[in-house]
Amino acid sequence: MQRVAIVGPGGAGKSTFAQALGERTDLPVVHLDRFFWRPGWVETPRDEWRQRQSELFAGDRWIADGNYGGTFDDRFALADTVIIVARPRLACVVSAVGRSARFHGKAVQAAGCPERFQMVFYRWIWNYDRDSRPRLDIALARHDHLDVVELSTRMSMTHFLESISVR
Repeated sequence: MQRVAIVGPGGAGKSTFAQALGERTDLPVVHLDRFFWRPGWVETPRDEWRQRQSELFAGDRWIADGNYGGTFDDRFALADTVIIVARPRLACVVSAVGRSARFHGKAVQAAGCPERFQMVFYRWIWNYDRDSRPRLDIALARHDHLDVVELSTRMSMTHFLESISVR
């Protein structure tokens, strides 16, 4: 486990888990939101985004924190492990709303992108299993070299971290 992609819906705890896994394994963590979003919540154009990811993940050791289904194949081709953080959708929405409330107006995900309440984001989380998970499963099927771990509760996330040898 040297090149890890962590995926799942917003609010599932991917970033917190990625940070804890990075501390436990001494793998550098790349929070994709920080590179994808430009100030004012402007998306990076697709071709530029794909190029940026190839630069970010050129090394032999990393943790990629973030979903970005349009580039699953790019990351999965380089990864050796995919960890799916798949907590229940209500828990994810509640967590995302709580984060928006706690950090409202502060740029915590990406520079120049202040936290805000966005129904479209909460709707994406709510519909993740229906709309986004199938794309993930199709991408995973194309990359049979991957070790895939699915964690569906905070407790399973904690147990997984505890099972990892400290580096």
